[in-house]
Amino acid sequence: MIGADWTPHRRDDGELLGWIRPDGDAWAAVDLLGRPASGATEWLDAEAALEALGIAYLAEPWMLEGEGESPVRVRFVEVTPQRIVVKGEDFGAVDALTRRWELPWPIPARLRPPRPGDPDAFVIDR
Repeated sequence: MIGADWTPHRRDDGELLGWIRPDGDAWAAVDLLGRPASGATEWLDAEAALEALGIAYLAEPWMLEGEGESPVRVRFVEVTPQRIVVKGEDFGAVDALTRRWELPWPIPARLRPPRPGDPDAFVIDR
C-alpha cells in the first residue's frame, strides 16, 4: 500500500521512522504501522512529526482483540509494509514459545495500545 510517491524518512543513524507522502499541495507523515503521524503540512513539519514519534512504540506491549474473551497482550516481532507479526507476551524471554499472529499492514483496529482495565499479563488473577 506504499505509493511510489512515498519517501522513506530515516533517523541520522539510518533507522527507518516512516514515510512522507503527498497530501494535496502539502505532505503527510505515516509511521511504520501505516498510521498518520501528521496531517497535511510542510515537508519539514512532516519530518519533525516522525522524528518526535520515533520507534519506541514498537518496543511497548500492545493488545490484540478478537482472540478470546479478553484482549491478548502482545509484542511486535516484525513490521513491514507487507505484514505485521506479533507474539504473545514473552516477559522478556526471547526464546519463550508463544503464539504468533500475522496481521495485515496497515495496522488493523484490533491491534491497539493498552488501555486502563486491560488484562495485565504480569498479574495473576485468582
